Amino acid sequence: MKKAVVLMLVLAVAFMSASCAGTTIKRVDSSTVADLSGRWNATDSQLVAEQMIKEMLERPWLRRFLRDHGREPIVIVGTIHNKTDEHISVSTFRKDIEREITNSGDVRFVADSGERQEIRDERTDMQEYASDATRKQFKQEIAADFMLRGEITSIIDQAKGKRAVYYQIDLELFDTATNIKSWVGQKKIMKIIDRPGMGF
Repeated sequence: MKKAVVLMLVLAVAFMSASCAGTTIKRVDSSTVADLSGRWNATDSQLVAEQMIKEMLERPWLRRFLRDHGREPIVIVGTIHNKTDEHISVSTFRKDIEREITNSGDVRFVADSGERQEIRDERTDMQEYASDATRKQFKQEIAADFMLRGEITSIIDQAKGKRAVYYQIDLELFDTATNIKSWVGQKKIMKIIDRPGMGF
């Protein structure tokens, strides 16, 4: 009887020690692929933006514009819709796209509507508080030649601890003068999440 009680006390202490163990945090490089849940994540956002913008800049619309206008086109990123059932940080995806466009050097990139308003507010303040030599004038903004818009959709299939998530990312580039679609791109991601003995 005493042995059973001692054994139970030892097991209880071991269980409590394990449950009270501190959280471990490990810093890793931000480029490290970390796919813990199988959901859309930072790696997906970065890779999709990189691959789709690279493809966009290799298509004929860019060569035609350079030939016809003799300068780089000016692009703005419009709305990216999240049409999946999960929370996706669309703003992060937009920033990844903006970074790839800007850093390509093949096109010039202008601020979106929210950013433009903030800059306009600053320009308005300049009219009253900045010196004549440094004050920026109104109506000097450069209009976008193209707008990039898109959406993220997903299809989920699951059964007995297995889950398949299929993401489709569609981007479309519109000529802002004519509304012509100058480029349409699509990227697909399939993830299989296997959790034996667990439901979703």
